[in-house]
Amino acid sequence: MSETNRYGPLASRVYHLDKPIGRSFGDIEYYAERLAECPGPVLEPAVGNGRVLIPLLERGLDVRGFDASEEMLTYCRAACARRGLSASLEQQGFETFSQALAFAAIIIPAGSFQLITDPGRARAVLRRFRAALRPGGRLILDLEPLSALSAPPGAARHWHDGADLLTLTEQRVESDPVCQTTCSQLRYELWRDGALVATEIDLFALRFWGVLEFELALREAGFEEIEIAADYRRGVRPSAQAGIFTFVAR
Repeated sequence: MSETNRYGPLASRVYHLDKPIGRSFGDIEYYAERLAECPGPVLEPAVGNGRVLIPLLERGLDVRGFDASEEMLTYCRAACARRGLSASLEQQGFETFSQALAFAAIIIPAGSFQLITDPGRARAVLRRFRAALRPGGRLILDLEPLSALSAPPGAARHWHDGADLLTLTEQRVESDPVCQTTCSQLRYELWRDGALVATEIDLFALRFWGVLEFELALREAGFEEIEIAADYRRGVRPSAQAGIFTFVAR
């Protein structure tokens, strides 16, 4: 049976092949620069396989993370172990996470916040983030532009991993311009010696936000001094051509 945004074994394996540790879209360098002045621990919710967390650890930052997918955390822990890095990693979700520390920064790269598709729940999570920050702490997160709501589904893709062939096909099953959500059916297949070994079907849902809408949600949650950058260029304001928006809120 399909589940939404669960990142099971095949989905996590494909993610790790497609977005290996350290692969940057400009975000790793941007986050490293913004956190260089950070005086204390950093939390990365939805840490995934550690694509961003591990390069930040290697730069000497104190970063901890959590993720709802144990499969994704397995990749992250293994990558940390191979590099001799120590990181606090826990299986938790956006809406239920609990941390003993107060953080100097919370970061959510790559639009992972959009996995929360209910706006009321998203606003509640923003309030939880606000409560988990030290006075003067910062929330830094990425969102795809609202225009991506109408983008077509991705083309079929494949990856070779040793003797294995992994494939991914995506079919858009719902696009709701009123709720600003999309839902796609993702079919992952594992092939070996020409035979289909395993199949995994997941539903992948996202919510898209307008720039002003999200700024108002941040202020409602108690954030101030909100800065918005386009395409990981500090000081460059959002435009219709931008592919990613980054919000920095104290």
